[in-house]
Amino acid sequence: GFKVLASASHYWPLEDVDGIHEFRDTNGDIVEGMVNKGIYVTEKKGVTFLFFGSYRNSCISNPEACGPEGVTFSFFWKTQDQEAKLLPASGGRVISSGFKICSNEGEGSVEFYTRGNAMMKWKASFSPPGPYWTHILFTWQSREGLKVYVNGTLHTTDPAGKVFYDYGDAGAQLLTGPGGERGRRYVNGAFDEFIIWERALSPHEVEQYFTAAIGVQVLLSSTLPWSLMTTTADPVLPTNAYHPIIAGLSQDRGSSQAPQALLRYLQNVSSSLPSKSLSENTALSLAQAFLKAIEDFMLLSNWIDGPESPVVFSSLIHTIDTVMAHLSLNLDGNSLPLTLEGSSAVADYTVVKMHPQALNVSHYRFPSRGQSYISIPSEAFQGKAWITIVGLLYHNMHYFFHNINPVDTRIAEAAAYKGYMISASSYLISLKVEPLPQLSHNLSGSPLITIQLTHRLTPRQYSQALNKSNRVHLYCAFLDYSNGTGVWSNEGCVRESGDLNYSVCLCNHLTNFAILMQVVPLKLTREHQVALSSITYIGCALSIFCLTITLVTFAVLSSVSTIRNQRYHIHANLSCAVLLAQALLLTSFQLSPATLPCKILAILLHFFFLSVFAWMLVEGFHLYSMVIKVFGSEESKHLYYYGIGWGCPLVICVISATSSLDSYGESGNCWLSLENGAIWAFVAPAMFVILVNIGILIAVTRVISRISADNYKVHGDANAFKLTAKAVAVLLPILGSSWIFGILAVNAHALVFQYIFAVFNSLQGFFMFLFHCLLNSEVRAAFKHKTKVWSLTSSSTRNINVKPFNSDIMTGNRPGTTPTKLNTWDKSTNSANRIDLSAV
Repeated sequence: GFKVLASASHYWPLEDVDGIHEFRDTNGDIVEGMVNKGIYVTEKKGVTFLFFGSYRNSCISNPEACGPEGVTFSFFWKTQDQEAKLLPASGGRVISSGFKICSNEGEGSVEFYTRGNAMMKWKASFSPPGPYWTHILFTWQSREGLKVYVNGTLHTTDPAGKVFYDYGDAGAQLLTGPGGERGRRYVNGAFDEFIIWERALSPHEVEQYFTAAIGVQVLLSSTLPWSLMTTTADPVLPTNAYHPIIAGLSQDRGSSQAPQALLRYLQNVSSSLPSKSLSENTALSLAQAFLKAIEDFMLLSNWIDGPESPVVFSSLIHTIDTVMAHLSLNLDGNSLPLTLEGSSAVADYTVVKMHPQALNVSHYRFPSRGQSYISIPSEAFQGKAWITIVGLLYHNMHYFFHNINPVDTRIAEAAAYKGYMISASSYLISLKVEPLPQLSHNLSGSPLITIQLTHRLTPRQYSQALNKSNRVHLYCAFLDYSNGTGVWSNEGCVRESGDLNYSVCLCNHLTNFAILMQVVPLKLTREHQVALSSITYIGCALSIFCLTITLVTFAVLSSVSTIRNQRYHIHANLSCAVLLAQALLLTSFQLSPATLPCKILAILLHFFFLSVFAWMLVEGFHLYSMVIKVFGSEESKHLYYYGIGWGCPLVICVISATSSLDSYGESGNCWLSLENGAIWAFVAPAMFVILVNIGILIAVTRVISRISADNYKVHGDANAFKLTAKAVAVLLPILGSSWIFGILAVNAHALVFQYIFAVFNSLQGFFMFLFHCLLNSEVRAAFKHKTKVWSLTSSSTRNINVKPFNSDIMTGNRPGTTPTKLNTWDKSTNSANRIDLSAV
């Protein structure tokens, strides 16, 4: 410890105080101001000043000038309470160019400042020392921020700091003092052993120096109440059987400590605590030191993602319960009620020892504030002479229970869904009462324990819970140690109410509680699965056959002028995309998930199904340009259409595959994963196309209906209404509107929509063949013309003049007459009705 002191940049022993050891040379003389050289401490009118001199712009006076090594300030401090109480509420403070130390109304704090382009402030609070010598040491580094050590142990930190614009007394050089100047009054206190290191000490070095300075080989806990200090000037530690254990728990083990070894050490500590009474202060020190060691174990732990994590941490919780139960049973309380409360990074805790008659409320609640708590009716304590209550609310322990196998639990409902893992979705809370409270054996009786827990869902859990294709099971569970190891069970507990944000449980016993969540995908019965699979196989096979005929027909008739136009190019590309997508879909059923062929096929399926929707969008755009508003030339639209139909799906698929390749072909089928949001790379474009095409369908239908109504009024032609109905029937499957049933078929309550969706989409190719070839008058006429050409060619009658096949013949116009697109509808004199409806 004195080697650490010898490495200091500046050292002022100040007064010779009994119990605080100075650094002396071989002759026994105090070594003072080793390398001060321009920094000195002086006292003027009862005020102690620190003058930086030539160090005014150094790391010591300006933290921003510190390198990555940082800086450390250390001193012993005490205040005189009786005189301090007479001071104004502003309290006392210590100010320098780089730091300020405050003692104000029961709270001490260290504030650290840098004044560069952006002024920054770091602040860390601690309990003020009172009238007894207390060691305060704080370090600052630009990367790690401010750390404050009290009596050799890290007490609090501020790693980030914040921007600050009001520095306060920027020019003041005051260090400490009982008086003041210019009317100021400061706390009447004293400092000793003021030391500066131009580097940040390590926790081990801090411990070494403090041990050497006070001349004992154990550390005072950073949270030990100041009343433990004696009223003399010497900082004396109480000595009993517990302090070696506290000292051992407080040792800095570093990050090299193996988690298994540390767990064994903690278990040994819990099982070897001495059966001796302990004071309130010793109990607090032991609880805080043990929970700090638990925190170190959790930081070192490499089990968080392993299957053994639930077993290890249930054992750890049992170890904590053992130590806290020992504290409560051996607590030396001369006067009841007695309450110990504290908080650490691991848990909030309380130990209460009292007479039940002192409980003047209808329920005992732990913790007294917050949305997560346990409540016990006071009637459960009747007939007890005294009771001891131990409560723990764990902050982060639930994160280690996210991979629980339902087979390893005693929750019958969860075990019925084998393979679907369980995870803790709330804080863990524990309450133990000795003697045991009198509770009802029947969950419908009273009194019962009420447990309310707020859910702490991860983004993945929340997404799974909101997915309508999943069923969420929430269990009120506890750790059952009856067989020696902690097993999650729900015996004696029932979930009374709640929603996705919280749960209220009723239980007839006390232990460690949490809300467990299990997400189970909704499944159809075997009969429905077979029926839907059969529809898919038969429908896809029929579609592939029909689409093949469609593409062959378009290829054979491509020389005919009416089939050579842009509309049939779009039909051909859409048919090709659907054909390849459905052929790949049937192939994917034969591959095993999580294999390379399945992953490749999933990417291809993603591309071709996106292409199907893209060409549906092109169908809609082209229909809009033909019926509603003409835009662009044929050549420009041709390029746009191919860019949309094949280019956009390629871009989306490449981005999705490169950013989340693991989402393809891994989740039970050769498709996109539903777990991590990758499915939106297909769903979002598909929904966009469906919405746009529905808008186009409505607009086109309105135009056709308006013309049909006008034509009926003028000519009494009812065939126009039939044409409107036929147009809607043709456009629905082509524009992708049938995929609406896929949105409706999201759970078992919409089984009929699942069947409709399977029929419409597996037979999409059949509908395209039906409306584009079999029932299309242009294709039939072109086929007749082509047949006539073939017959004439085969008969070698080359001298016969075959009339050219054109749209005039298609529409039935005679030579010399004005060609029209649709004669019966153009009889109206309303020029607004003269539009191109050949697309329909």
